[in-house]
Amino acid sequence: MNNNHLKHGLLGLAALMLILNSCKKDDDENPTPTTPVNEEEVITSLYLALVPMGGGDTAIFSFVDLDGDGGNAPVITPDTLVAGTTYSGSLLLLNESTTPADTISNEVAAEAEEHQFFFSTTGGSLSWDSYSDTDADGNPIGLVSQWSTNAAGSGELQVVLRHEPDKFGANVSAGDITNAGGETDIEVMIPYVVL
Repeated sequence: MNNNHLKHGLLGLAALMLILNSCKKDDDENPTPTTPVNEEEVITSLYLALVPMGGGDTAIFSFVDLDGDGGNAPVITPDTLVAGTTYSGSLLLLNESTTPADTISNEVAAEAEEHQFFFSTTGGSLSWDSYSDTDADGNPIGLVSQWSTNAAGSGELQVVLRHEPDKFGANVSAGDITNAGGETDIEVMIPYVVL
């Protein structure tokens, strides 16, 4: 008879657990947001400074979109370059929606293994040549780069920042975005003129 009491007790306990679980509040009604492991950077402003390596005036190209996607159109500021010149390029990324502005370039540098810039141009008068900085693994970052101008003309330069790209993908370290994957943090097109 002792065995029967044990069986009835276990059945009763199992039934009680089923009832309690079925009465449990549904977590989907008020989900608790999870904290992301690495939050995507908010980038409102991109500045590309091209400094002539032989001396001369620095050209500054900018893309500023303080209210983000939607809302007002971004303010895009082109600049003029000199034909037949090699330039050292440096990028500054900011989140100017906060006070004081947050220098996102510092975050990109601190998380260099997780970021890479990609550059391209149209028009044939300006060329992106190479990366001038690397992460701890020896892979390119792109906060510093080298550019050169050819004959007079005009076109657009494109800057793309990828988060968690496959830096070991085919030709990615040479600046080819095709096999990079990852998430795009910012992508801008800025006009240029070469005189």
